[in-house]
Amino acid sequence: MRLLVTRPAEDAATLAEQLRKLGIEPVIAPLFTVQQNADAEVDLSGIQAILFTSANGVRAFSRAIEDRAQPVFTVGAATAEAARKAGFARIESAGGDVDDLARLITTRLDPADGGLIQASGSNVAGDLKGALEGAGFTLRREVLYRAEVASQLPPEAAQAMSVRTLDGVLLFSPRTGAAFVRLALAAGHEAALAGMYAYCLSQAVGNEITSVRWRDVRVARKPELQSLLDLLGEN
Repeated sequence: MRLLVTRPAEDAATLAEQLRKLGIEPVIAPLFTVQQNADAEVDLSGIQAILFTSANGVRAFSRAIEDRAQPVFTVGAATAEAARKAGFARIESAGGDVDDLARLITTRLDPADGGLIQASGSNVAGDLKGALEGAGFTLRREVLYRAEVASQLPPEAAQAMSVRTLDGVLLFSPRTGAAFVRLALAAGHEAALAGMYAYCLSQAVGNEITSVRWRDVRVARKPELQSLLDLLGEN
């Protein structure tokens, strides 16, 4: 099996190794480049915990501030692993999506103990802030990076689609799914998409790619990396 990996470069390298262990050949073609906000400053006074919804958020926060003492709550296992590598020790993972993260926080923390910070990019999925503020918490979103979408398909993706050697593509966010479809159509690869599987991290991702015909659209049972990898073994 040969699959297109569209994640940013730092995440793509780790994912590619996991795919190779499963006997899958990855074609790395990042659709986004991650740009750190160089002047970002984070004030942790009065904060009881830090929330991460992506590994990019972990990396951006870690570059902006040296403090690793605060408890950390992450959306899933991959983000938790990024937090461990960054030096955080007190980590809890929701093992799902932002709704699962909100539920975890409301069962573990008390709003009276202090505010929360969400380290994020300029675009976020879901409404973590709304869910937690509805439960009485104060959440401040710190925009520490931005993910800029490519203006055209990366050469690796365009070449593989031109010769029809891809079995499918891995899509991890609604924004990525929409961007991939748009760029593929702009490059004239509608027929190639019809022969490919779309492996989606969540139903929200799948909903973004319905404007074109695929060989099949498959959605992970849980919105986490391991569930998506398990999906690949079901072919």
